[in-house]
Parts: sequence; C-alpha cells; structure tokens
Amino acid sequence: MTPNEEVSRVHRPMEGVRVLEVAQFTFVPAAGAVLADWGADVIKIEHAERGDAQRGLTRVLGLPTASGDSSFFPIMEGPNRGKRSVGLALEKPTARGVFEQLVASSDVFLTNFLPEARAKLKIDLEDLRAINPDLIYVRGSGFGARGEERNKGGYDSTAFWARGGSAAGVTPPGAERMMRMPSGAYGDSMGGMTIAGGIAAALYSRRVTGEPSVIDVSLLGVGAWATQYSVNQALMAGGPLPAREQPAHGSPTNPLVGAYRTADDRWLELAMLQPGRYWPEFCRLVGREELAKDQRFDGTEKIMANAGAAAGIVAGIIGTRTCAEWVEILSRGEGQWSVVQNAWEVGRDPSLRANGLIAPVVDAEGVPRELVANPVQFGETPPALTRAPQFAEHTDDVLRECGRSDEEILQLKLDGAVT
Repeated sequence: MTPNEEVSRVHRPMEGVRVLEVAQFTFVPAAGAVLADWGADVIKIEHAERGDAQRGLTRVLGLPTASGDSSFFPIMEGPNRGKRSVGLALEKPTARGVFEQLVASSDVFLTNFLPEARAKLKIDLEDLRAINPDLIYVRGSGFGARGEERNKGGYDSTAFWARGGSAAGVTPPGAERMMRMPSGAYGDSMGGMTIAGGIAAALYSRRVTGEPSVIDVSLLGVGAWATQYSVNQALMAGGPLPAREQPAHGSPTNPLVGAYRTADDRWLELAMLQPGRYWPEFCRLVGREELAKDQRFDGTEKIMANAGAAAGIVAGIIGTRTCAEWVEILSRGEGQWSVVQNAWEVGRDPSLRANGLIAPVVDAEGVPRELVANPVQFGETPPALTRAPQFAEHTDDVLRECGRSDEEILQLKLDGAVT
C-alpha cells in the first residue's frame, strides 16, 4: 500500500462538514485551512473582481511573497490550502440566490468582515439564520463583538501583539525600539487554530443538543490568552509587574536556564529546571566534573545562591565550542535544551519531518512544494495537503453543484455576479 493510499484510509473527522467562508487575509481564513486539513469542504467566497485582498500583497516583512513567475504564494497557501474558491459579487442582487443556496447547504459560516460590511452585504447572523436555522455562525474580530471597539478593525500586530501584551513582554526596559512579531501572520495563525477548535466544539454541541452556536474569537482575546500567566500575575498583584532585571547569563537562581552563545555565534536555550539534578551531569558532559564538587555548587541551594557565578562559568564553557559540537555533546545527557533555530532550520527540523508536520503539496504548475501542517493529527497520520485555490478557480464547479445550468452561469457572469 502506498503512503497516499494509507492516508486516504484514515478518517478525517470533518468529512461531510461544509464551511462557507467570507473572509480575507489570514486571521479566520487560517481556521478554514485547518478545517480543510481535517476533511471539511471549505468554500471560500472571494470578491468577483478583486478576490481576497491578501492576493495583492507582493512584499511582506521586506521579502517578496512569491518566487519568480510561480503562482505559489506561501502567504495565500498557508491559510487557504485545501479550499475551493468562488468569485461572487455579494453586493449584486443576482448573486444573492447563489449565496443563499450555499448558506442553506452549509454547516458553518466563517467571516472576519466588520459589522458595517456584514450589514451592508446582508451576511449578519439574523440574515443567514433566516436561511439556515442550523448554521453555526463564526465571527473573528480585532477587539471582540461587544464594547465600544466592536466596529474597529485590527491586525495581529495591533490587537494581538501590541494590545495583548506580547510586545511589552519581549521588549527590554529602556529599549529604543519595540520588538516586532517574529513572523508574518503570527497572531493570525494562532487565532485561526483557536477558531478551528471552537468550531469543532460547536459541531459536537449541535449534534448533542440540536442547537447551533454563535462563535466569537478576537485577536485581542487570543493575545491575552497567550500572555495569560503574566496578566493573571498582574491582576493578583493589583498593578503592573515590576520590570525584570535579567542577569548577564542564565536566570537569577539557575545557571542551567537561559540562552548561551556558542563559539560560532549561535544560541543554545537551556531549560534544566532542576539544577541540583542536572548540574553534575552537565559538568560531566562538558568535561568540568570538578565544578560539581565545588563548594559553591555542590547542592541545589548552593547552586541557586551562587547562580550568577555558575552562569558566568557556563557562558565561558559554551563559548568555547560551536553549536554543532554542543548538539553532539548535550545530546548524551537527559537535561532539556534546544538550539535556537531560524525559519529555514525549522523547515528542516528532523522531528517535524518525522511527524509529518512539514507536509508535501503540489502547486498549480505541478511543482512539488512544502508547507507547515497544522499541529493536530488524527489516527497517528499526517494530513494530506492540497494547494490553495487560484482566484475563483472553482466557481463553475460549485455553481453546477447548486444546479445552475451553463446558460445560467453565463448570464451570471454577464451580470457581473460571478467571476
């Protein structure tokens, strides 16, 4: 049996579920991609002329979004793989019949349009529940569905990163520049995964109770959830948390926790939370067994009390060898540590690949590519990814599924209702 045949035998839990998506960029569309990975039929409605606005981005974080003349755009592939695209002018009266047919046949409706746009296009909760009373209605927003900012737009850089506490959490006190997100669509991707989980719960609830849900997920809420430990601490303290003075090396009470620079200017992150347990092993691995018997470090309390001195020694030791040498040496022990990897190294990570989390996909030109898979697997089997759709690629197919004849499809195109 071939790998593809084996994958096809694995039950994908969302098979039989239809998702109708009216959304742009990555937050919310990323949820549709996850559901498609899990087997759902996701129909992406794009503006009949302009398509998803994200298709127009040619550079992100100073880099081109595509390579050469290829149609493979990772910025679109990630949050849209596995979907079918329909170009539909929701503002055109003649498109309404098609849209209502799709609503009637769907289990879930996904949108990140703002309230004013939803009202104008008649895609609000009341509009769609009048067509399909069993529809699970999902809204992604910047700042939530209630409150004074419910009509305010937001991106992950504003609502998730800045407002949600991450930016302040990683920017050192007195820094001249605020730290930026480490990747494009950073909060958007987390938010999409969060929405997908909410939809799974809503589908289960509808099956058990017969009642459909309204789901709201905001980037601000996802951001606060990501920083919840610090936020909860601040709420308990009744005020802002004090600025943390970071030691030059290690942590204030543990020399085996923190980042250390190697001889070739790479970084290792140590996270050996039990210094009394791991200090003797570390000393043995690095060829400095005498340090385990040093009166300053020969017990947990002494290591913690003299963590600064110990960390300075560790920094000197780590700085004598290259990253590759330390990978070989530290792999012999039981302590927890990791190389600080860049994006290219993450893409080649052996554990990600062993678990199928860097997944193959074939682009529109038939060229083999790879994408990061969503981290949830079923049946101990990696997902089988298919590429993102070209703009309006499936319009005719979906219209025929709706029972529209070729003559009707042609008239809709002449009317500007569909692409």
